[in-house]
Amino acid sequence: MSYTSNVTAAPVAPLGHRSGAWAGNGLAMLAMITWASSFPVADLLLKDWPALFLITLRMTLALAILAPVWVLVEWRRGFAGVQWLRGLLIGSIGFGVSAYMILVAQQMTDPVTVALIATTAPICAALLEIQAGNRRLSRRFGLGLVATVVGGMVATHGSGSAQFGLGAVLAGVSTCLWTWASMAAVRSLPGMTPLGRTTLTFAGGMVLLWVVAAANLLLGRDILPAAQITWDQVELLLIYAAVGMAFSQFLWIAAVERLGVGLASFHMNLSPFYVMLIMLGLGAGWQWQQAYGAVLVAAGVLIVQQRRARS
Repeated sequence: MSYTSNVTAAPVAPLGHRSGAWAGNGLAMLAMITWASSFPVADLLLKDWPALFLITLRMTLALAILAPVWVLVEWRRGFAGVQWLRGLLIGSIGFGVSAYMILVAQQMTDPVTVALIATTAPICAALLEIQAGNRRLSRRFGLGLVATVVGGMVATHGSGSAQFGLGAVLAGVSTCLWTWASMAAVRSLPGMTPLGRTTLTFAGGMVLLWVVAAANLLLGRDILPAAQITWDQVELLLIYAAVGMAFSQFLWIAAVERLGVGLASFHMNLSPFYVMLIMLGLGAGWQWQQAYGAVLVAAGVLIVQQRRARS
């Protein structure tokens, strides 16, 4: 999927710029660590809550955190130059639809399948950048891409057996939509900060999810939890929305702005390793396969960013 605009693309820091690369990789790592924290939480909440109810509440709470911060931080700059319609459109298609689809996919399959399909994000990102004219497929980038995707598959496959079918297809489409929206948020919303881009696009995603939820209610479909909502679930939802979505997405957009969506997406394949570390802190055991996969992913990131020797 492509998004065309006559607006000049937002600049991305060159990979050779050492400080920009370090900052971009650090932001991408933090984004994936916080994003990884949402997988165990989602698995718990999906046992009792329908996917549409969960993602609509999650994005609404995330926006309730981001919007006041955006206004407080940037009100002096003003909002006259904000591309409201474009941002809402990118968010509704790229983040609203994809966020709902990934939860439906997880309900239809399991977290292992969703994580395995998500390892293809660097491929989607590379194709989008090549189509947009932002990247040429060099031998070094291709080698790093292969190492990253294989590393992500190795790390994910060690968690169990995947289930392929409609759920896997939905996970794949969701991954590509999210990748496209991440690039479009940076390229097609010039002059905005990562906080502004995140808030505006999430607003579009939230509006679309509420429209879908209202349509389901009008059609007589039950989208509410069957059991009573407990305070423990509310606490999990707050963590799920604040850390795993609002803060994580802000860091992610900032990383894409500095590295480009292709290289930033390489870091997504470290998420199984981060999930393992989180579970390790909760009492689970060390998984060597996730560690081996993480080493391959890290190698891919380093290969792509290795500076050519100068004579």
